[in-house]
Amino acid sequence: MTQRVDAAVRDPVDSGGRWLLRGVRPLGGAAVDMLLDGPVLAEIGPALSAPGATVLDADGLIALPGLVDLHTHLREPGREDAETVASGTRAAALGGFTTVFAMANTEPVADTAGVVEQVWRLGRTAGHCDVRPVGAVTEGLHGARLAELGAMASSAAAVRVFSDDGNCVSDAVLMRRALEYVKAFDGVIAQHAQEPRLTENAQLNEGVVSARLGLPGWPAAAEEAIIARDALLAGHVGSRLHVCHVSTAGSVEILRWAKSKGWRVTAEVTPHHLLLTDDLAASYDPVYKVNPPLRTAADVEALRAGLADGTIDCIATDHAPHAPQDKETEWAAARPGMVGLETALSIAIMVMVEPGLLDWAGLADRMAGAPSRIGGLPQASRDVAAALRPGAVANVVLLDPAARWTVDPHAFASRSRNTPYAGRSLPGRVQATFLRGRPTVLDGKIV
Repeated sequence: MTQRVDAAVRDPVDSGGRWLLRGVRPLGGAAVDMLLDGPVLAEIGPALSAPGATVLDADGLIALPGLVDLHTHLREPGREDAETVASGTRAAALGGFTTVFAMANTEPVADTAGVVEQVWRLGRTAGHCDVRPVGAVTEGLHGARLAELGAMASSAAAVRVFSDDGNCVSDAVLMRRALEYVKAFDGVIAQHAQEPRLTENAQLNEGVVSARLGLPGWPAAAEEAIIARDALLAGHVGSRLHVCHVSTAGSVEILRWAKSKGWRVTAEVTPHHLLLTDDLAASYDPVYKVNPPLRTAADVEALRAGLADGTIDCIATDHAPHAPQDKETEWAAARPGMVGLETALSIAIMVMVEPGLLDWAGLADRMAGAPSRIGGLPQASRDVAAALRPGAVANVVLLDPAARWTVDPHAFASRSRNTPYAGRSLPGRVQATFLRGRPTVLDGKIV
């Protein structure tokens, strides 16, 4: 991608100026020109003329709507040694994301209007992508009393997604009350499905590998039992349930059953659960320690099929940065999680597009449209075709589908390096990201 400046560009803070993208392929279709005028996608067509615009020669690049991540850990406030809102959103922009939902397990926990507004304002100040805080379901993530759900919903951050991620809301009565509460403003409870009594001291997936290594196993039933219970509760209440980081074949079947009932149940899967298996734990390298754990090849196959047929609604990164002292240690002491914002799109291309399980429009729906619908983003962003038509907000990603790149953790914008893909060659590379018409990434670099 080359850039030709035809005229001076307005201050990038001023809604982005005018940008003419030459030869882009919306959703992988025929090549056209795309004019971004301030925050709006103004015109699409062949051989557009736009005097005074900055011209990007984007021949062959695929245009996708700005990606949306429903599950990001930005760590701020409290663990700025691992990540900050500024560093995390730079990583997000490089990965093609224009909106991320920041999980509540910060220090202090985002369980009040004050904390979610702090995170929201930090995102606005950083400016690399929109930050939508996720509010905690319970005070302090302790699972005993509901947090200030209504106050967070009515705050400046306008929270609509609530999760105790990292902990399961294991009390069925409390979970029912949470579902009832958020129904009033069409919120959603995003559950970390983990029956705590079945996973005490668990270190990896319960199966052949855990038995061989002599490590306490995490049974698939611990996830599946909570999903089944909460689907029943959501159906009973008529409220919205979202299941975080689905990881087992049995969970896919339960979700398929719940959706067949017409219940308002959605789910996400991470890129690493679509690719990696528990065999990797045999190395005892804690980079492969995640929550929920990596599962078997049969689970991976079922997750890919479930994402392809819509049983699983979307891909979410579960970007989980950790400082070296928390990750580069023995397996049992290491914190679970992987960074993922800068590699998610490439992994999705590898496991879903290249094998023909999804086309570009389908991938855009799983990484932009569906997360927008679940997270309550503006209506115009929920249909990926409409998001790339004249009049839409100019949140656009330009991807080079032919490019390959080698993962270098030391080149990450994230403050953390805990990636399982170091040294791996991945397909597809984000060349540009536009947030409301303003470039946050050009030529693969932060602006």
